[in-house]
Amino acid sequence: MLARCGTGFGMMALASLMNGTGLLTASATATGTSTLPLAPRAPHFAPKAKRVVHLFMNGGPSQVDTFDPKPALEKFHGQPLPLNNLRTERKTGAAMRSPFKFKRHGQSGIEVSELFKKTASHIDSMAVIRSMQAEVPNHEPSLMLMNCGDSRLPRPSMGSWINYGLGTENQNLPGFIVLCPGGYPIVSTQNWRSAFLPGAFQGTYIDSQHTDVEKLIANIRNKRLGLDEQRRQLDLLREMNEDHAAARGHAALDARIATFELAYRMQSEASDAFDFAGEPAYVREAYGSGTHGRQLLITRRLLERGVRFVQVWSGAGQPWDNHENIEGEHRKLAGSWDQPIAAFLADLKQRGLFDDTLVLWGGEFGRTPVAELPALNGRDHNHYGFTVWLAGGGVKGGTVYGATDEFGFRATENPVHVHDLHATMLHLLGLDHERLTYRYAGRDFRLTDIAGHVVKGLIA
Repeated sequence: MLARCGTGFGMMALASLMNGTGLLTASATATGTSTLPLAPRAPHFAPKAKRVVHLFMNGGPSQVDTFDPKPALEKFHGQPLPLNNLRTERKTGAAMRSPFKFKRHGQSGIEVSELFKKTASHIDSMAVIRSMQAEVPNHEPSLMLMNCGDSRLPRPSMGSWINYGLGTENQNLPGFIVLCPGGYPIVSTQNWRSAFLPGAFQGTYIDSQHTDVEKLIANIRNKRLGLDEQRRQLDLLREMNEDHAAARGHAALDARIATFELAYRMQSEASDAFDFAGEPAYVREAYGSGTHGRQLLITRRLLERGVRFVQVWSGAGQPWDNHENIEGEHRKLAGSWDQPIAAFLADLKQRGLFDDTLVLWGGEFGRTPVAELPALNGRDHNHYGFTVWLAGGGVKGGTVYGATDEFGFRATENPVHVHDLHATMLHLLGLDHERLTYRYAGRDFRLTDIAGHVVKGLIA
């Protein structure tokens, strides 16, 4: 309202809340006294979690090789299963045992594969969901379902919905940041789009393979103009854009104005958040020197600075899509994640961030317990039953929820659809998934569409 009434003179009040560089002061950010679309908003009820980290193993990790052991596969290895194979994307044949050993961990005694033996040190803080279900055995629709709640039509992503519902605590950084090293995953930016929600809620993509902040965030520094000159330029541009928007009410232009302003404010805050050279040597050693260690150390720094939702991908394309040589590929992939995840969870606990940070690990689906033909060394896609885990943020730790059949093919006990997962995560954030709606094209939309149930067995 302040931006549009009286050709924007009401925005002058906002100037008193800014420091000399034009960055929002702590008091302005804390009280939400601004017209910024990402200003903090109250949840529907008292939350257990304040922020979300999504560790996305894109491509589909195998549940029977990670968190859902199936001894029956040993007995039937190389033989047809004594049941009718479910429809899969490609031709599959005989049962394939896991090449990895499982061991019980923690007081809960939950079995975890040797692939994640360091992560397993936190098993008593995790809820392992072994009965997840998606809808089809194809990457593109399953990625859209997991990220956006719909496998077919353009919908806002989970991170966009959460920022729409809650805003973010730091107005000098995006509320939704996507870290994916080496380029885009399949279906690229659709995974973090805002769709019909205002553009300010979409994810900001960072190519986290880089270590130089100017490569991590393109154009983060203006090499020709200082901050004062940039501020004058932006003020003129904003005045022109607001005049145009006031006459036409253009939502996309409102989002563009907000984007310009955020980019300006990010110049100092983002540089600090992504530069972890000042971190103690023992912290950097705990995370490791690999890409995922750097990603998760950056993630912790972003959480400390008030970013609401951080999504951390395995990499471009679909790294976990191991149709062959699953033993070598899964071992390499898990090896790059295991130490960083363990260090990240330990770091959150040490800094008092774990209890109100909700962490989700998993892919868009799992993999079949039967091997692809003709070789006996790879697995096809499996949406009928797979595993994800949650930790922190009010989650009931040391819990296994649901189960697949004796071979790990289909969820048979307490199935959890992706809509149920989303409803539960929103609940932990203090949001009623049926009330978090946005009216568009004549109907009220929500992340969970017209489905979804809160899984109370996952909540502490």
